Amino acid sequence: QVQLVESGGGLVQAGVSLNVSCVASLRSFGYRNMAWFRQAPGKEREFVAAVSYRDVSRTYADSVKGRFTISRDNAKNTLSLQMNSLKPEDTAVYYCAAGRAYGGAFLDPRGQAYDYWGQGTQVTVSS
Repeated sequence: QVQLVESGGGLVQAGVSLNVSCVASLRSFGYRNMAWFRQAPGKEREFVAAVSYRDVSRTYADSVKGRFTISRDNAKNTLSLQMNSLKPEDTAVYYCAAGRAYGGAFLDPRGQAYDYWGQGTQVTVSS
């Protein structure tokens, strides 16, 4: 059974850092692009960052560029998101998502490009 399990969320003050992680029970993890999305209350889900299956390329939403870093460890089937200089507008549920196996290296920011999703982890940033 495929599972993506996020962890590491919490309540923090603006300006601090937080790292969220995702462990995936996917045999083909190393052949899938991976991504983080987030959804704030009352808003639509939005793309945050993505990393190619061999960690050759990464892409970020403009709102987090320079503050967030996505990384992966294919040996451990783990995806991480290091979030620095957090802002109240970063408050959201953060979801990891797994792209199609052997789907190529193009990093698609659309949610429909991802096959599997975690249950999410809440990140709350207070001002």
